[in-house]
Amino acid sequence: QVQLVESGGGLVQAGGSLRLSCLGSGSTFSINAIGWYRQAPGKQRELVAIISVGGNTNYAEGVKGRFTISRDKNTVTLQMNSLKPEDTAVYYCNAPLNSVLFVYSWGQGTQVTVSS
Repeated sequence: QVQLVESGGGLVQAGGSLRLSCLGSGSTFSINAIGWYRQAPGKQRELVAIISVGGNTNYAEGVKGRFTISRDKNTVTLQMNSLKPEDTAVYYCNAPLNSVLFVYSWGQGTQVTVSS
């Protein structure tokens, strides 16, 4: 059973940067596309960025040019620059089967808070 552990969140001022890490235990993590998702209070979870096994990436419109997703073995990293207050959310990683189904159970997430 793969476990997902997200880390790297924190409190940062607008314009600052954070680097999130997603560590996946187990052998199947490296053979799945992995996405970073976020959920702000009162809002639905949304996809922020996703990276394929081969390294192809896609980003939500609101983070293009600011966020960079990368992967190395069992770790997927999200580098977040030029953070905005609207980026405040709990960030999670997972492997999507489609828009609503996921390969793994959700981890605890990591809180990102951007102050104005």
